Amino acid sequence: MEQLISFVRKEFLHIARDWRSLSFLLGLPIAQMLIFGFALSNEIREAPFVVIDQSGDADARRLIERFDASNYFALAGSLPDVAAAETVFRRNEARIAVVFPPDFGEALRHTQESPIQIIADAGDPNLAGSLVNYANAIVADYQRELYGTAKPPYAIALETRMLYNPQLSSAYNFVPGVMTLILMLISAMMTAVALVREKELGTMEVLLVSPASPITVALSKMIPYLLISLLNLLNILLLSYFVLDVPVRGSLALLIGVCAIYLMASLALGLLISSATSSQQVALFISLIGLMMPTLIFSGFMFPIENMPKPMQWISHVVPARWFFAIVRDVMIKGLGWAGIWRETLVLIGMTLFFMAMSVKRFNIRLAD
Repeated sequence: MEQLISFVRKEFLHIARDWRSLSFLLGLPIAQMLIFGFALSNEIREAPFVVIDQSGDADARRLIERFDASNYFALAGSLPDVAAAETVFRRNEARIAVVFPPDFGEALRHTQESPIQIIADAGDPNLAGSLVNYANAIVADYQRELYGTAKPPYAIALETRMLYNPQLSSAYNFVPGVMTLILMLISAMMTAVALVREKELGTMEVLLVSPASPITVALSKMIPYLLISLLNLLNILLLSYFVLDVPVRGSLALLIGVCAIYLMASLALGLLISSATSSQQVALFISLIGLMMPTLIFSGFMFPIENMPKPMQWISHVVPARWFFAIVRDVMIKGLGWAGIWRETLVLIGMTLFFMAMSVKRFNIRLAD
């Protein structure tokens, strides 16, 4: 035990002397969380729209004001006819055009029917579809205000409830995904350069001839960076709650415990990379490229895993990020406890033990050389 403490103390001294790297390791997760948290969003705000009002009545004006007052649309101007909308779309000056027919208000009040045409720029089909849905919701809300609870005969009323995220905030999905990505990359990068630094400084030979066991050396490399990673985790959770308004509905202790397991798996992966490379640049490159793409693709927060071909779904089972993302989302957003995440947690524990065993084995091979 004393030997392990001395090795851990030596590693802390290495980290403390290189204050620039320490500042980078602590500052980068905060910057990434803020950038990704605000930049990664599928919500649409202030999309420009134009109006082709052929009626000029009060109902059309009130509905136009509803569009402009919403957070989804911003009025970009009025057009004389439908033919002018194509020119506006070509210049990217508007995303949709709202066309009111003649006698819009009169038809709406007497027959309760008056069609509104929505013309959308479908160059981006996902964006166009979302804007059309927003427009339909605004029109339906205005119509409910006009007629109150009165409904035409044989009408089917559709009531929708959004569980866990009634505001449909994209941060509820992206924050757990960004946590998964940041914790994996930062943790792996920290230990990926740990052994390589010993090689470049010429102190690897001292470790190889020391009486320390492989597991002592491996743990001494992981423990300091685990503490730094837990500090990064605390910063990320604080930013998520106070800046990005993402709650932690489940047990905070359970969430931190699972995050610690994931961090250990990431650190062990970094040690494996470090033992197989000879320079810090190569170790950083492999940890970034080799871990970023699987984490982005197979975690499930950017692309639904169930929509992937079967071979890719099988591959995702060996990526720790897939299991961790599911756990974080269930604990933070859905408020589940151990009963809801035990299977994913056990898989993550098994992966952590496997990666740590492989790291120790790699050290053992080097000591036997």
